[in-house]
Amino acid sequence: MSNIRIVTDSTADLPAEVYQKYGIEIVSLKVHFGEEVFEDKHMDPDLFYQKLAQASKLPTTSQPSPVDFLEVYKRLNESPDTSIISIHLSSALSGTYQSAMLAKSMLEEKADITIIDGRSASYGTGMLVKLAAEAAASGKSRDEIVELVTKMRESTKLYFLVDTLEYLHKGGRIGKASAVFGSLLNIKPILSIDDEGEVFAADRIRGQKRAMSRIVELLKQEFGDREVNVAIAYADNKSICDELGEMIKQGLNIKHYSNSRIGSVIGTHAGTGATGVFVSPVIEL
Repeated sequence: MSNIRIVTDSTADLPAEVYQKYGIEIVSLKVHFGEEVFEDKHMDPDLFYQKLAQASKLPTTSQPSPVDFLEVYKRLNESPDTSIISIHLSSALSGTYQSAMLAKSMLEEKADITIIDGRSASYGTGMLVKLAAEAAASGKSRDEIVELVTKMRESTKLYFLVDTLEYLHKGGRIGKASAVFGSLLNIKPILSIDDEGEVFAADRIRGQKRAMSRIVELLKQEFGDREVNVAIAYADNKSICDELGEMIKQGLNIKHYSNSRIGSVIGTHAGTGATGVFVSPVIEL
């Protein structure tokens, strides 16, 4: 039986205990505040959002190099009969997936590496990584895990709210949501990520509370009474996360609910006040 190892990048925004429990390898992106450079996976979210709020100039981010991935793949491949499944941030939002693909092509030794474009961001990627790790721990084969991850990727819905589109616009990640940039005061675009992994505006609602109600409505239309897993990721405003969570708990048939923090790389582009909802049908292993 092969030894299956799961690799992801630091934008998956999973809680630390999940990485530790399943031995998930993390390849980190970086955040640049001028001359200061921080590894995403090591940067405390509270410190990051404090620096972001105080910054006179928006930080920038950089993807891992192929060598960063190559080092991880080489080390994991030293164990006999290892299969590596590497799941990453949407290729429409970052070159991280391409770096992983290049690293695979650079590996001189024979290796079993499957690289998956998560076509999502933050906990949308994290949900796929967690499922893969759970499936590996339960004894599923590489092909079975890839099938499960693909099934979840195609069936997961995510919506997120931001205080301003300024961060996405300046970071070049606004995608198809550019049409709502500079909209009227207090219009809250409900953003999502499409099948190509690109940001778009699912709706435009006046006011935060109405926008949250609309998200619940959209999720109820999608999932009805089906049993789902729900995760809410937040930047620096836990109260909005909690309020939206309570609304979703009343509207959906939830098996598992969790919260997570939006890390520094995703937070650079989503900004302070960002909140994301990630919902997937329960997939039995």
